[in-house]
Amino acid sequence: MSDQHPEKPEPSLPDDVWERFARDTEREIRASAPKEPSARARMVTQRLRQQDAQGIRPDGWRAPPAAGARPLRRRTWTVLGLLLALAVAVVAMKPSLIPGDPFGTGSGPAPATEPPAETAPPTAPPSAAAPGTPTVDHPFAGSPALHWADGESGIVLPGAETVGSLTKAQVATALQQTKTLLVDANLNPKTLLGARPMAALGVLDPKQSDVLADLNRSLSTPGEKYDPLMLFSRFDPREVRLVGKVVKVRGRITFARGEQASVRVHADYTFVYPVSRGDSTEVTRTVVRRVVETELADPAKYTVTPGRLQLVRYEESAGNSACGVHDGFLHPQFPSATPTGAAPSGPTTDPYDRSGDLRRGDSGLCGTASRT
Repeated sequence: MSDQHPEKPEPSLPDDVWERFARDTEREIRASAPKEPSARARMVTQRLRQQDAQGIRPDGWRAPPAAGARPLRRRTWTVLGLLLALAVAVVAMKPSLIPGDPFGTGSGPAPATEPPAETAPPTAPPSAAAPGTPTVDHPFAGSPALHWADGESGIVLPGAETVGSLTKAQVATALQQTKTLLVDANLNPKTLLGARPMAALGVLDPKQSDVLADLNRSLSTPGEKYDPLMLFSRFDPREVRLVGKVVKVRGRITFARGEQASVRVHADYTFVYPVSRGDSTEVTRTVVRRVVETELADPAKYTVTPGRLQLVRYEESAGNSACGVHDGFLHPQFPSATPTGAAPSGPTTDPYDRSGDLRRGDSGLCGTASRT
């Protein structure tokens, strides 16, 4: 057997830190150790014991603390102080142990900068995004929508106010019901893959029977005249799959007094959908801008269903979807695939451009998207 001792591991802290720790610890031990009482202290202690045996106690008597005892709070703070000193020393040597980037070293990831909520029509298209190609892990790379809001959080309702004969609560109902319509029609994963948008249809007034009949027909037997894409975003699950769980959203919702005793809600939103084909890792995006206007009429003055919406207007424009296909689904075009559908005959437009109004009839044009 070897009599050599194994080498001691190198300490993980510098020598000066350990030396300071040892000095502080020794000082604590010395301060807390019991000391030999003096001759006078022994005499006082003997006299007090004799008085105690005779039942004699001086005024204000209190039992003396046990030798060496110290206040618990002082002990706690002392231990914490030593640990804090060690922690400061460790951080001084390696600041990266602290989460984030508190000292501005620049080593942490740059935070995403989400633009402020849209409160008015933009005056120009969004600037070009940083170069990038969409992938399964980064489906919004190279898109101006990269820092847009995620899903429902992008639909921010304004504060409700009294409008004409409608109360603040009734206006709030109109806003919330319109948001329910937008979310179920454009963000619900089941709706996006072809399921019936029950929540969206459920906020509409059944007394507006002609509108509901058209919507039901478009969902059951879609065609060029009855097209569910005018109100709902839908993809054929046999053709594509959604990439990730995030749809990027940008837009605004406002309200004003309607022509009759009603409040009219105006919603203008753009939705960005990343998709891929089957097991392929190739990712592309379809960009849908949608304008929807609803009204909530005063049930005290009109024959309407209280709390249900009248659908007044709905328009859509889709960037990167096959032209001339009217089967009720969006058909994204992939760079590596042969284009399907009719050749685009309209102008080249930027699907991210929200600076102009989506005019009635524009949705019938089929042009080329300048970017996706």
